[in-house]
Amino acid sequence: MPPSQGSPSRSAPPRAKTLFLYALMLAASFGAFLWIRSRGEELTALAGSTTLATPAAQAPEHVLLHVLLSLLVVILAARALGAVFRYIGQPPVIGEVVAGILLGPSLLGRILPEAQAFLLPIGIAPELGVIAQVGVILFMFLIGLELDTSLLGKHSHATLAISHSSIVGPFLSGAVLALWLYPVLSSSDVGFTNFALFMGVSMSVTAFPVLARILTDRGLSRSKLGVIALACAAVDDVTAWCLLAAIVGIVRANATNSLWTLALTLVYLVGMVVVVRPIIGRLARRESSNQRLTQGATAAALIGLLASALITEAIGIHALFGAFLLGAIIPHDSLLAKQLLERLEDFVVVLLLPAFFAFTGLRTQIGLLGTVMDWVYCGCIVLVACAGKFGGSTLAARLTGLSWREASALGVLMNTRGLMELIVLHVGLDLGVISPRLFAMLVVMAVVTTLATSPLLQLLKPGVGLTPLSAAAGRG
Repeated sequence: MPPSQGSPSRSAPPRAKTLFLYALMLAASFGAFLWIRSRGEELTALAGSTTLATPAAQAPEHVLLHVLLSLLVVILAARALGAVFRYIGQPPVIGEVVAGILLGPSLLGRILPEAQAFLLPIGIAPELGVIAQVGVILFMFLIGLELDTSLLGKHSHATLAISHSSIVGPFLSGAVLALWLYPVLSSSDVGFTNFALFMGVSMSVTAFPVLARILTDRGLSRSKLGVIALACAAVDDVTAWCLLAAIVGIVRANATNSLWTLALTLVYLVGMVVVVRPIIGRLARRESSNQRLTQGATAAALIGLLASALITEAIGIHALFGAFLLGAIIPHDSLLAKQLLERLEDFVVVLLLPAFFAFTGLRTQIGLLGTVMDWVYCGCIVLVACAGKFGGSTLAARLTGLSWREASALGVLMNTRGLMELIVLHVGLDLGVISPRLFAMLVVMAVVTTLATSPLLQLLKPGVGLTPLSAAAGRG
């Protein structure tokens, strides 16, 4: 791996040494989590439930009218704040997330409760939630389509070590933080193991699409740093979503059927790779001769998407995983993938995702953080999330041969969470593993860590990874 111009970089360590250190890291991490779990099982949480508590409200008389009005208002607000955030050099998606939060009980509901009750009444939350769920399922399918799996093989030993360090570091730090937070922010109906697993995975997520957009906007997507960051984020995404699927299976399954869930998951994965992937490959090759994707191919892809999501939901590992995996096994550069992206992206991003942001806003109650200690907890969550993600990524990148400046820039990029974090948090809230109060704290963490990416990267940008890649080095 050649050093970038203008920044000294030591030679990369031998592959065998990297693999040895990687194996040692995984073994030590597994042992550390078992120790954390043994300590946590001795803790006692507060009596009560983590189920989302919402004010009792009946559905409005004209449900469709209010749903359409809510979508109209949130799309307008999302586009406006997205444009503002883009103007100040921030990812527009964070502006859209903030718009959804501001329209909910956290701001509008506090200063103009009558307006909030009319524009986004609590009674339409179930209908809005269904639209949001469909939107997120389609969005995860698009993320799978955009995932260039060839990145997973580039700089393979370094990519694997960095990406998994960027998961292991924050995962363990989240599990350690759970020892402190479990007695005060969880409840007696949630086991410590489930709580610690979700705290760990919520700290481990990297927002691949936001990271890719930041790199593109800053002209770094084809630099050495850009390609390594995209490769690491790709591996991180795949690993994190597999980890989330496993954790959801553990939470949903009891002791008697957890092995059954695991067995069905393995059968599903094998079936997708051995049976479905060749079929999709043939479909993609057949469609490549056309100038435009046929309706039949589009229908086949959407039927496959719904079937895959339905299967994983029935297995117990969430529909999101099925949607993501089907998108990931469609060839990235095929006409099928490109045309599906072209046809679905605007509809999903402009219409359906704002519904998800509005739904997030209805569920995010910043007012629950009513004491100084609550904000201390929130600040510690942000600090631990940044330290684990940044520290794990930076140290691993340095050990694989990058300079300190390049490694630090990569750590900053991997600390981007964005929308992917919100999806994980909704899963945890729906399962009752995290409480509404902790949900609000973790939403704040997701926003803050993503907002910090651009300014920190700007500080490190001079001389960082700007060496152009040769054609053989791959696409950004």
